[in-house]
Amino acid sequence: MRDPNFFKSVVLIVEHNDEGAMGLVINRPSAVTIESALAGHFDLPCATGFVYQGGPVEQTALFILHNAQSLDPDETPILPDLFIGSCADVFEEVVSQGSMDDSIHYRIYSGCSGWGVGQLEDELSRGDWLVLRAGIEHVFADDPYEVWDALVEQVRKASRILPDHPENPEWN
Repeated sequence: MRDPNFFKSVVLIVEHNDEGAMGLVINRPSAVTIESALAGHFDLPCATGFVYQGGPVEQTALFILHNAQSLDPDETPILPDLFIGSCADVFEEVVSQGSMDDSIHYRIYSGCSGWGVGQLEDELSRGDWLVLRAGIEHVFADDPYEVWDALVEQVRKASRILPDHPENPEWN
């Protein structure tokens, strides 16, 4: 993809319906801390980590992906054990509880990626995107900078016709 917003980006599609699609870039942390991004919205001085750049659309909007269904019982999972915060109260509760409970994982995103009706389908039909089934382990990866390389390797292995060959043919 030539668009710099999506260079080596891994986009998790969180909604896809008759009105278009929305996703979040999951492998691009910003320099903005969670504490500074939430200042003025919530009083959560214990929040640590960085806000991720979710995409070029609605860059002032904040989104949260989390694994705490007990804090958001009405939400439908995007993946098993992965939810997108549905309201400000849930957002605040997830960040607050996540700062104290190691079993609660979350990532906050500024902005999102969006496609109008049929736009994503057109891009997919042109081969603009590599597609894999999403996994929660990629969303909460310890090193988000390694996610793209790992997923591209999975695509390569899944779609190769011939087995790997060594650089030196004598090793074959």
